Amino acid sequence: MKKYLLITAAKNEQEYIEQTIQSVIKQTVHPILWCIVSDGSTDKTDDIIKNYSEQYDFINYIRNDNTDDRNFASKVYALNIALDYIKSINTDYGFIGNLDADTVFDNNYYESILDEFEKDNKLGLAGGIFFEDYKGKEIKVVLASNSVRGAVQFFRKECFIDIGGFIPLKNGGEDIITEVTARMKGWKVRSFNYLKVKNLRLSGTGRWGIVETKFREGMLAHSIGYHPLFQILKSFYRFKERPYIISGILHLFGFLWAWLGPNKIKVTEEFKTYLRKEQLIRLKESFLG
Repeated sequence: MKKYLLITAAKNEQEYIEQTIQSVIKQTVHPILWCIVSDGSTDKTDDIIKNYSEQYDFINYIRNDNTDDRNFASKVYALNIALDYIKSINTDYGFIGNLDADTVFDNNYYESILDEFEKDNKLGLAGGIFFEDYKGKEIKVVLASNSVRGAVQFFRKECFIDIGGFIPLKNGGEDIITEVTARMKGWKVRSFNYLKVKNLRLSGTGRWGIVETKFREGMLAHSIGYHPLFQILKSFYRFKERPYIISGILHLFGFLWAWLGPNKIKVTEEFKTYLRKEQLIRLKESFLG
């Protein structure tokens, strides 16, 4: 079954969301339903979504006024509103994807992803390789081949149900939780190099500034159970990310502040143990080959 759904949480995305909508409209295989939740937007985001929803039957506009900007979980709450709507209409589908409102890709993107799922019935989560726009320059985001950026995570329905969907966490990280849980439960997770995805700005800077975003990413690493050695080395690696040096310092400070403070790890012991085992294997492979 190649029927798929998309869900999007959008807050004040008037600058980018029309490009994302155009990307989906131009797909060779359309979703049977695309639920776009305007999460308390105060700009023209709602007008743009409503305009397209009136032109295309598969686009469904939902307004959420019960918003909370105090933490990163607000996106997941909005996505869960879309999921509740999907359950209420009892839609038949085989795949479901999250799509950020500032993301674009080639016209055959979803058709190609669906073809990959058809080749391997153990493939549970997939996506393309990720590029970000930084001051007019296209920067490739380096990820492991068994990792998919949250902006375009695309799930087999059975996998999505198996992992329990998206989990709201104060510091974000629902995309990390989903892919690690999928692997932990025996599903394959893949990003495909021939499929290019472009984020129209630096990830995570839509609702918050870059300084707060990078610091919170460090806090997030602690809250979901990252191995301290892995995260410290990863922070040094991030010195090469834009903004240079500052990105790594903020990551490191955020992690150390959370680790040495009263902040608790928010995941299960099973999840933490599995994640740290994966991370130590990656470190061993990096240093010993």
